[in-house]
Amino acid sequence: MRWHTSRFLIDLRRPQVMGIVNVTPDSFSDGGQHAQAGAAMAHCERLLREGADILDIGGESTRPGARQPDLAEECQRVLPVLRHAVTLGVPVSVDTSRPELMVEALALGVDIVNDVRALARPGALAAVVAQGNCGVCLMHMPAEPGVMQQAPTYGGDDVVTDVVSWLGQRLQQVKAAGVASDRIVLDPGIGFGKTPAHNWALLKCQAELLALGQPLLLGWSRKSTLGELTGRPVSNRALPSVVAALACVQRGGQVLRVHDVADTVDALKVWAAAGLLPNDNIGLTTGVTET
Repeated sequence: MRWHTSRFLIDLRRPQVMGIVNVTPDSFSDGGQHAQAGAAMAHCERLLREGADILDIGGESTRPGARQPDLAEECQRVLPVLRHAVTLGVPVSVDTSRPELMVEALALGVDIVNDVRALARPGALAAVVAQGNCGVCLMHMPAEPGVMQQAPTYGGDDVVTDVVSWLGQRLQQVKAAGVASDRIVLDPGIGFGKTPAHNWALLKCQAELLALGQPLLLGWSRKSTLGELTGRPVSNRALPSVVAALACVQRGGQVLRVHDVADTVDALKVWAAAGLLPNDNIGLTTGVTET
């Protein structure tokens, strides 16, 4: 299974570690740490030294209740960092829902559009179709961040069926618009409009998500569900985040979106050495080749 992106063909038989670069003042975990372009660029380089396979760069916090920046502000935050990141020799993802930013990022050579709103904003799908070969991540989010955690409910309280159905419908719409299947991965949106019980159900039933026939990108890193379970503050959730990432891989997940890259990479190395990774016969090569 391979993920076709603008510049790279990513072999997903080996789990890929996507390092998070939040160029924001208000993200739930690391808001403000990399809000300046220079700090964010340095963080990109640090994540690569720690073993990240992909860099995911975003300028909008989507934590519950976050303020949405205007277009100019988001572009000002993100574009200088993207311009640097595309020179570093790895796939680069832009985490945005704004079609204007997608167009500018893809013109710089960015490889992936990672959209929490699944290309639903007017012009977003057209921007991706027009580019022709970038990778895409479609995420499930039932409401905007400002209200998504206000008593989220699902039909019959069956979050798995609802998320699978919604992602399946969106997948077909995006493919019908002209985006090839090998360009698309899906994200169930852990923590986005979901209670802890919903999140655990989605992890336990990942096989149903995989039945849609697309790779899965999972983002459990430092989420509040892990804090509720362990009692750990967001600054001390690296260990439960890594364990959650391994559980996702055990159940067939292919791309892990994480803050704690070094710890996640080390854990995957141990699992590979113990013969516990799927397709561990391919070794520990990056699985990324230029197209």
